[in-house]
Amino acid sequence: MLARRAAVLAALAVTLAAPLSGCSSKHAPSVTATTPAAPDPTTLVGGPSPAAEPATTPPAAPAAAGLTTITYTQAATGFPADPDQASTTPLAEGLQLQAKSPVYDAVGGAPRAYLTPQISGVDLVMPVVARQSGWVAVLLPSMNRSIGWLPPGNYTVTPLHDQIIVHRAAFTLTWVHEGQAQQTWTVTVGAPATETPLGRTFVLGRSSLPSKVYAGLDVLALGAVPDDKNAVASGLADAHTGIHAWYRNEFGYRKSNGCVRMPPAAQKVLLSAIGSGTSVVVLP
Repeated sequence: MLARRAAVLAALAVTLAAPLSGCSSKHAPSVTATTPAAPDPTTLVGGPSPAAEPATTPPAAPAAAGLTTITYTQAATGFPADPDQASTTPLAEGLQLQAKSPVYDAVGGAPRAYLTPQISGVDLVMPVVARQSGWVAVLLPSMNRSIGWLPPGNYTVTPLHDQIIVHRAAFTLTWVHEGQAQQTWTVTVGAPATETPLGRTFVLGRSSLPSKVYAGLDVLALGAVPDDKNAVASGLADAHTGIHAWYRNEFGYRKSNGCVRMPPAAQKVLLSAIGSGTSVVVLP
């Protein structure tokens, strides 16, 4: 049984270059961005207009040659921790770059890596967590509980309407829309050795995986990765945490490799409602 489960999970260790996933695999067939909400007429192109920027907006230092590009499998170092990791305040804006850009460790600080408009072909929409002196801070992909700062310009901002809140101890996942809880389901979360990572992250996109254990439904791949990559099977070393349906009616347990297992009917609701960039908060 353990060997069979390892084989199934290996089918979930996806890199975005093929598909995204969460307990995911390097051999899944396709990946697509989740359907976002209709753009708001007030969407900001390139951030606030220059006239709206304070005169004291710190300039962005040029990036050094050879800076790392953050991808589905490649993280970076030197970024600050999310100061509000356990906050359940909905994040109402999602940012997408218009071109490859350096991301900084502070307002007017040092560039630590590059971000791109897409991550392996999927639109990268990152929730905005703070604004300061004309700069914006976003949650970063592939780096748990980390934020990066971007200077004005070179991005678009669109509204986010939804949020997902997971309580590990209570085995619950709650879908929130426009600040109001819509539905709560009993779920299965990570086992003690491979716990579902705590803190704020976001939906990267969705992945279509062939195994029947996912009840024929797409996986919502998240920006979070295993906190201890050595604790998961080698085939999951590059996996991201995911939210997916489960083929058996066994929920309310700590037994996954970090993913959140949902009843199939609940997963269908999420797939119909949740767009890329939607914030996800995992609480103890």
